[in-house]
Amino acid sequence: MDFDFSDDQEQLRDAVRKWVDKGYTFERRRAAVAAGGFDRAAWGELAELGLTALTVPEAHDGMGQGAIDAMVVAEELGRGMVLEPIAQAFIASSVLSHYAPADVQGAWLPRVASGEALVVLAYQERKARYRLDVCDAKAASAPAGYTVTATKSIVSAGDQADAFIVPAQLDGKIALFLVERSAAGVTTRGYVTQDGSRAAEVQLANAPATLITTDGLAALELAVDTGIAATCAEAVGVMDKTVALTVEYMNQRKQFGVFIASFQALRHRVADMKMQLELARSMSYYASLKLGAPVAERRAAMARAKVQLGQSMRFVGQQSVQLHGGIGVTDEYIGSHYFKKLTQLEMTFGDTLHHLGEVSARMQETAGVFA
Repeated sequence: MDFDFSDDQEQLRDAVRKWVDKGYTFERRRAAVAAGGFDRAAWGELAELGLTALTVPEAHDGMGQGAIDAMVVAEELGRGMVLEPIAQAFIASSVLSHYAPADVQGAWLPRVASGEALVVLAYQERKARYRLDVCDAKAASAPAGYTVTATKSIVSAGDQADAFIVPAQLDGKIALFLVERSAAGVTTRGYVTQDGSRAAEVQLANAPATLITTDGLAALELAVDTGIAATCAEAVGVMDKTVALTVEYMNQRKQFGVFIASFQALRHRVADMKMQLELARSMSYYASLKLGAPVAERRAAMARAKVQLGQSMRFVGQQSVQLHGGIGVTDEYIGSHYFKKLTQLEMTFGDTLHHLGEVSARMQETAGVFA
C-alpha cells in the first residue's frame, strides 16, 4: 500500500503549517484563552484557507476532499494547539451530507463551507459515560416540525455555535436533529476547558428542531468516528511538537557542566517517546483510512486507534514533563500547554479505558494466539 501523500496534500500541509507558524503564535493563543477560548477571527481565517469547506461536497460549495486531507489538516493544527474546533466542521459536513434531506443540506452545507455557520455535535449526557446508545433527550412532533428537550454537556464552543446536531429519542428510537442556538428554549452556559478551548452546557426546552434522520444511532456513530479520526490526527501533531520541544530543551539544559541530551538514560527515554509517537501516527493513518469502511469494521478500527493514541499521549506527555523538570508544568512555558492538550484529547470522544472495552467487546473468536 502506498502511504505517500499526493502533491496536493503536501501543499495543503505546507499552507496550514505556515498559517500556524506565522498566524497562530503562542501569544495569540494565550490571548484567545484569556478571552474565553474561542476566536471568531481565527475561525474566519481557517475558513479563508478553505479548511471549513474541505470535506463539504462540491455541490454545496465545498472542496469535496476526503478523510486523508482532513487528517493532514488536523495534524498541522494540532502542532499549534489551535483552539477553534475544525473537527466539528468535518463532523457536520459528514453527517449532513450522508443523512440530511436535500433541503437541509442546501440550507446548511454552504454555510458550513464558508465558515458562516459553526455547527457542532451536542451528544454527551452525564450518565452515558461515552455510550452512544444511552440518550435521555426527548423529541416530539410539533405543528411546524419537531421540538427537542435535552441537556447536553461539554459541547465544543457551544455558546458560540450557530447550530447543534442533537440526538434525541423519537418514538422509542434515537433520531438526529438540527437545533439553532438562536431558537426559543435554547440556553447555553459556556466555560474554558482544561486545555484552554471553549465548551458549554446546552439546555433545550421544547426547542424547535429540524429532523436530520430517524436513523440517529448510525448517524451519531459516523459523527463520533469522524471526530475520533480527527482527534487522533490532532494528537499526532501535538505529540510531534512535544517531542521536538523536549529534544530542544535537552540540547540547551546543562547539568554537571554538560548538556543533558548527552545522558544515555535520557536519550533512551526520548527514543521511547519517538517510538510511541510513530505507533500513534500509524494508528492515526489507520483510523482515517477506515472511515469509509463498513460500519462494524469502521467502529472497531476507531476503538483500536483511540486505545493506542491514548496510551501514546499519556506516555509522551508525562515523559516530556519529567525530562523538563519543574519548568514542564509552569503556565509560562509552552510545553505545559501541550501536556494539558494531550490530557484532554485522551478523553475526547471516549477515553482509553472506554475504547479498550470497545476493542474487547468487538473481538471475534478468531482473535488471539490460537487463531
